[in-house]
Amino acid sequence: MKKIAAIFDGLKFSESTLQYAIDIAKEQASHLTGIFPDDFIYNSFNINKLISAGATAGKIAEMEQLDKQKRDEAAVAFGNAATNAGLPYSVHRDNSIAIQEVLHESIYADLMVINTTETFQLKEQAPPTDFIRSLLSEVQCPVLLVPAVHVPFNKIVLLYDGEPSSVFAIKMCCYLLPSLHQLPVQVISVNDPGAGLHLDDNKLMREFLTLHFPHATYKVLEGRVESTILEELKAQGPGALTVLGAYRRGMVSRWLRESMADFLMRELTTPLFIAHNK
Repeated sequence: MKKIAAIFDGLKFSESTLQYAIDIAKEQASHLTGIFPDDFIYNSFNINKLISAGATAGKIAEMEQLDKQKRDEAAVAFGNAATNAGLPYSVHRDNSIAIQEVLHESIYADLMVINTTETFQLKEQAPPTDFIRSLLSEVQCPVLLVPAVHVPFNKIVLLYDGEPSSVFAIKMCCYLLPSLHQLPVQVISVNDPGAGLHLDDNKLMREFLTLHFPHATYKVLEGRVESTILEELKAQGPGALTVLGAYRRGMVSRWLRESMADFLMRELTTPLFIAHNK
């Protein structure tokens, strides 16, 4: 992997995004690009309320300058951290709409790293935020969603449902993060109640994974997919990286679909690697 794009809100700088991105870039010997969308319609204050309260043009300009200073400081902090880590880096800043800028950047990135709670709005939102949902629906590269607290990876969990989308996500994880291959790897698959404990395409899947993760273990379960997966993932601990397949509107899949990704973002505080094939 050559280029990692880390997405930052300069007004609410995510230290965990920075640390995850630096760790991965060091392990993969990658170039780290900090993306700082300086969205012109987004400030740390509500300009309409200020105007209604009688704030002068000078006062508003002063607050806008403070926001600019904070964004500048965030970009400098990123650069200093990358330098201290010995990483080649670049900083991209643009005054366009944040989601448009990030999606454009994704065309030219191997992997994006972003905090699950990013909104690029003054108002906070619970995951999945509108920004993250829009990003994942249209992004042009795999995305690593990270929690607010950085915990080094100590295990990889591959969610598999027999669909090409889940295999594609596993492939992307293999190709982009080869330094993680030494970690314990578990494949989790869930069948409907009464469907048995068979693994879809058992022979082909095991043959493929043996070439990438020769020591992977398999766990096939029966039950309600959402609750069963959630129970399993909660038991893995905060250092487990979960690899999830399709996140695309209209995707027909038994469980690796948009609602599953939303469900996991809402219920878990662990990193999620999400990739979908167009």
